Amino acid sequence: MPSDVDAVLRDYPRIYFACHRRHVRDPQSGALVSAHQVSILDHLDSVQPTTLTDLAEHMGVTMSTMSLAIGRLVAQGYVTRALDAGDRRRVAIRITADGERVRAANSVLEPALVADMLAELAADDRDAALGGLALLARAAGDAQRRRARAVG
Repeated sequence: MPSDVDAVLRDYPRIYFACHRRHVRDPQSGALVSAHQVSILDHLDSVQPTTLTDLAEHMGVTMSTMSLAIGRLVAQGYVTRALDAGDRRRVAIRITADGERVRAANSVLEPALVADMLAELAADDRDAALGGLALLARAAGDAQRRRARAVG
């Protein structure tokens, strides 16, 4: 494996584990929402429904596991679940305004922990690190779009 790939595989997890957020609180109710629940919310839209089957397949879980998770999110008011109008065997899932609020409050990384990490760097090093991170993010987006075009 190339050394630059090794460097990303070595260093990115260190940043993630030092700064990741374990849970999110609903900014309005204060309810605790797990990272897994937020990742489900990340896959939903308020207009275009996602089927329970597609969501379970995409996230690599069984239908029953996803059904239980969606049931909890419905009970919390973060998603709606309805039979698909075109095919009543399919369940259409949409995020609610409350779910969008929770999703917006979420970030994979905890801002205070990221600020603490960046405070460890001298100004020039911080600028170089942020510039490099921006380059990697741009390359990630470009690679993701290229892969999507190849599949589609």
